[in-house]
Amino acid sequence: MCPLTPRKGTRWGLSAGEVIGVSDNEGDCAEWVFPAAPDAVRTARSLVRRTLREWGLDSVVDVAALLVSELVTNALRHATGPIGVRVVRGPAGAAGILLVEVSDPLPDPPRERVAHPDDEDGRGLQLVASVTRRWGTRPGEAGKTVWFELALH
Repeated sequence: MCPLTPRKGTRWGLSAGEVIGVSDNEGDCAEWVFPAAPDAVRTARSLVRRTLREWGLDSVVDVAALLVSELVTNALRHATGPIGVRVVRGPAGAAGILLVEVSDPLPDPPRERVAHPDDEDGRGLQLVASVTRRWGTRPGEAGKTVWFELALH
């Protein structure tokens, strides 16, 4: 697990679009904490894209960014407080896996719903389940984490 420590130049604040904290651990783990503000979705998506491209993981950039957008949006809709995003290449020695986690302070796990054709929402977790290797949730000290794994090609 990469510890959450600010990188040089990281600004700690709570205004929209800012990253509260950033950590990077020798290119195998990156972690950010965002305020619960609408710009968090765009900023998280952008940072995940940039990081995965830097790691040479172009094959999963688009799907990882899409799924992070879905999960951060869910966190914004249902929770208040900071939202954490973490990406780890090859967790626990597993070659060929990208682990992505989105954490928020709400302890209730997300519920998968069956969206009707005219529904404007309710498809995010179905999307996560359909395109990932595995996914799940786990409780945290304060809140929960929704995670997924993508196979690296």
